[in-house]
Amino acid sequence: MARRSCVGTGHISGLAEAIRPVRAAHPLRVAIDGPPASGKTTRADELAVVLRAQDRDVIRASIDDFLFPRAQRYRRGQYSAEGCYFDAHDRAALCRVLLDPLGPGGDRRFQHAVYDRDTDTPSSPPTTTAPADVVLLFDGVFLLRPELIDRWDLRIFVSVPFEQTVGRARDRGTVLAGSTVDTAEVERSCNRYIPSQHLYFATARPTDHADIIVYNDQLQRPTWKVRPHPSIHRI
Repeated sequence: MARRSCVGTGHISGLAEAIRPVRAAHPLRVAIDGPPASGKTTRADELAVVLRAQDRDVIRASIDDFLFPRAQRYRRGQYSAEGCYFDAHDRAALCRVLLDPLGPGGDRRFQHAVYDRDTDTPSSPPTTTAPADVVLLFDGVFLLRPELIDRWDLRIFVSVPFEQTVGRARDRGTVLAGSTVDTAEVERSCNRYIPSQHLYFATARPTDHADIIVYNDQLQRPTWKVRPHPSIHRI
């Protein structure tokens, strides 16, 4: 019998129910990908709350803690889309200290970060041993690129029209800057972040690889679609 997509809407607990039956023979590594300002970090935090309320152990981590130092990630220029896509993130360290230890044959001894963005210096938090049934909720950009695609047991993509992310970036920058618009944040969105997403979509086609697509146009009422991909194993 052909498998059909399942569409959901409403509170984030419904999305957690779509995740709950997914099992792996090791800690479940969940990617929560999406453009900047799409709401992926908020959705990941909300999922963590719901899963913990269901007595699931959860590790929360983010690609922002696996950045290269500023001098390296901006070596092509502050507004370079290629620099954003190719130079920003230490994917080798991400696999070495977090994804591989939690993956097949891993010893579950992991670190959740290698970089401190506030100080622009390396970070080395204590190594921790994860429970066997822990769920890693990892949010960030470019998570479904070829170098990482096989490291995830479940792949979620938070989808928002690119033009909407510019407005959200403007609002977020205004909150951080005070009452004035943070024009630098808007310029980064228009000249670095969005063009890098176009590059990502052209080269990696992330939505083709997502098991669940969350349509986050309406922040208070997301909808999602569970797609028939092999990485979803239900019991």
